[in-house]
Amino acid sequence: MPLPSLRDPAERVSPRARTLWRLESGLEGLALLVTLVVGDLVWDRVDLPWWAHGLIALAVVGYVAVVPQWRYLVHRWEVTETAVYTQTGWWARERRIAPMSRIQTVDYEEGALARLFGLASVTVTTASAAGALVIFGLDRDRARALVDELTLKADAVPGDAT
Repeated sequence: MPLPSLRDPAERVSPRARTLWRLESGLEGLALLVTLVVGDLVWDRVDLPWWAHGLIALAVVGYVAVVPQWRYLVHRWEVTETAVYTQTGWWARERRIAPMSRIQTVDYEEGALARLFGLASVTVTTASAAGALVIFGLDRDRARALVDELTLKADAVPGDAT
């Protein structure tokens, strides 16, 4: 049987993932800015000029505007009869293949913010030192169906995934 090729997976994550990633990035940036301002006001050791706060705020706005869209264009996934393919990253790109015969567990997760957008993640744990494959930003119903599909396909492959 030929090995699966390392190629771009066919499926995209939900378009709502961009909004979720923007919100998460914005909240992280806001936490950074609040920490810097409070640090300036409370401790004498943190003494940034006003324009430095402006540059940091501008960097946060740029990050929130660019990175979620970039991640959306890169993040992909696909399930075939023989393997699960993922591609992740925004700066550094990672492509991984997990053969069905190596799947040990399939997990479904909805974070608090993801739940607001009807999104979930699926984690495929394998007998690999590289760790689990995670598909972020899936539509909730698609994620549940994917868990069922992968569980059935992995169960149909003989062996114990070690």
